[in-house]
Amino acid sequence: MKKPKNKIRLGVNIDHIATIRNARGGTHPDPVLGAILAQKSGADGITIHLREDRRHIRDEDLARLKQHIKIPINLEMACTTEMLKIAIKTKPNAVCIVPEKRQEITTEGGLDLIKNYDKIRDCITQLKKNKIRISLFIDANIEQIQMAHQLKADIVEIHTGEFCQLKGSKQIQEFNKIKKCFELASSLGLECHAGHGLNYETAKKIVKIPQIKELNIGHFIIGEAIFDGLSKVIKKMQKMLR
Repeated sequence: MKKPKNKIRLGVNIDHIATIRNARGGTHPDPVLGAILAQKSGADGITIHLREDRRHIRDEDLARLKQHIKIPINLEMACTTEMLKIAIKTKPNAVCIVPEKRQEITTEGGLDLIKNYDKIRDCITQLKKNKIRISLFIDANIEQIQMAHQLKADIVEIHTGEFCQLKGSKQIQEFNKIKKCFELASSLGLECHAGHGLNYETAKKIVKIPQIKELNIGHFIIGEAIFDGLSKVIKKMQKMLR
């Protein structure tokens, strides 16, 4: 498997800077300052997940990001009336619609586009009227790729959590499954992104799939920054994606 010739974009998810802040309340550490540093360090975009329970990113964080960040902002959100209104008001560069359960620690898998077709279709229609690009966070599943195309999404982001947890031949099987899905997605005109659970090792493996245009990585980058500093970690990750 050959590495892609074009540089893959790196979206840095700053949610867990806000998680640390919220653990004690107050304003420190400031996720917006983290986003500014990520921008200076070569990040291609900033990703945030505005959850219904506001467990990390808050509404005011999104408003301040719009003021201070020049690189694209990718807003992850559940398909709800509240989040739709926020997205239309703030107009991020892209919205990534994700499944969301209040009891989960982190996103546990992709959307079921078949089960939630009508609800997601209506959400996409409203977002597209406001010229916001649409990404759908899904598992590596051919039927879900086909449904994303039918829903007229711009992007599919495949959940790589299972790939990152597996080892050996099982990881290779999952890699081939993801690869097949991205080949179909690309042939249908869908831009291909990947994210969840990625670190230096797994990111280096997954970017061997030539259709991938962007990785969104948060937990590992923020966690590793405790030891090496945010700027150094971003630059090291970017170097691997070239």
